[in-house]
This record gives sequence, structure tokens and C-alpha cells, in this order.
Amino acid sequence: MKKTFLASLFAFTALSTVPASAHFLLVYTPETALEKGGEITLKMPFTHPAESGHVMEMVEPEEFFVIKKGKKTDLKDKLSVIDWTSAENTNTAYEATVRLKGLGDNVFVVQPAPYFEGSEDIYIQQITKSYVNVGELPTDWDQPQGLKTEIVPLIAPYAAVAGSTFSGVVLSEGEPVPYAEIEVEYMNFEPNLETNSFAKDGAWESTPAFSIRADAAGAFTFGLPKAGHWGFAALGTGPDTEFEGKELSQDAVIWIQANELK
Repeated sequence: MKKTFLASLFAFTALSTVPASAHFLLVYTPETALEKGGEITLKMPFTHPAESGHVMEMVEPEEFFVIKKGKKTDLKDKLSVIDWTSAENTNTAYEATVRLKGLGDNVFVVQPAPYFEGSEDIYIQQITKSYVNVGELPTDWDQPQGLKTEIVPLIAPYAAVAGSTFSGVVLSEGEPVPYAEIEVEYMNFEPNLETNSFAKDGAWESTPAFSIRADAAGAFTFGLPKAGHWGFAALGTGPDTEFEGKELSQDAVIWIQANELK
């Protein structure tokens, strides 16, 4: 019965579900729905969260900001260099401590510098969004943020429920991207904010990573069989396709948190 239920969830995913393992820029804080404001810390390694895999070296992001009630606030001065450790290696990453004030959605956006992936001979730039809500007041979560490419959620990304689904629309310069390829990964190894590392043991023995596609309107739906943090990366959907004479994959990434149904 359990296997049939999980299979039905993944079958609901738009068009296809094929195992994959991908690069993901994390913008991680443990809890994304808070009763009140205060200081939070965001960790930003560029890695493979489904398998505690290789950590790529990061340089200073081009942009780091938050949008709240439609107002954009630059946060680059909050960035600090850290080392992040996975099961494979340790490499440079970033963190930021930010004070949240008032009720509403805080939409954090990181636009990293392009990363050269030598094994593929291409550059990768993952424009990444993560959301933290304060006080259960929805304000910004369902709005596009005017990024070169982004995933706009159709379900509040801090209010998804394990056993249900998450839906979104992939945009490039504000327009839907038909049949966009989307890689999905579960943060299988819990991040430790004190040691800047992944846990040694994963929640799943297998690698929870999948490849799906949006529909003709750029929309997708994915079943969420387990509580925790899920990343969605729409590959090569940005308008910029070249950097320093080589191919550039400009990706849209969104992180959500699925909660246990209480």
C-alpha cells in the first residue's frame, strides 16, 4: 500500500520522473515559518545535497538581497566567507546573519557568479530563492521577483505538506518557459549550522533526486513524500547563454520546506 501511494505521488509529477544528481546552491535556514522575527542565519554552499556530494568553490555572489512587501533590500554587506564540508570534501561557501522585523514573507535571493564546471566545459549560474515567513502573514510568496529566471510558487513554499504536492511556474524574463527541464533534490543530509557541514547519515539510503519537465505553460507539480527541504532547479532557462566564451547554463532555483501534517 505504501509503495503504491508513493508511486502515485511521483506519477503525478509533470511529464517524467527520472533519477538524477545535480548541482544545487543552498540558501538554508532550518525553519522557514516563524512565529516572530529575530536573527536567522542562512548558509549558502554550492554542492550536491541529496548525496552529501562534492562542494564547489564559491566566490562572492554578484547579488544577495531580500524582498519583503515588494521592497528590495541589499544584503551583500551581511555575507561572510565560510568553509562547508560534505562527505567528499571541504570548500568555500558563504553565510549571512539577518534580522527579520515585522510580519510577512522574506524572499531571499542569491545571484552567484558563474561557476566553471570543467567536467562539462560549461559555466553554471543558479539564481536561487528561499523564503522565510513570520507570523503566518502571506505577503510576497506568490509574486515574481523580476529575476532573469525564476520559479514562482503556486503553493506557499513554507507551508507545503509531506504527502501532498508542490507546484510552480518557470519564468524567463517574466515569461513562462514551456517544457523546462527541472531537477529536484531532497536535502537528504541535514546541515549542521555549528560545524558548517552535512550530517554523516542521510534520511534515505537511496539518492532522492529526480528529473521532471514543466508543461506547455511552464507549470509543474511534484509529489512530496517526505518532510524536509526540497530544491527545484530549472536548467538553462535564463536569457544569458554564454560567459567568457563558453556555454552558460543560467538556472532558476527555489527551495521549499515540506512539513509533517499535524
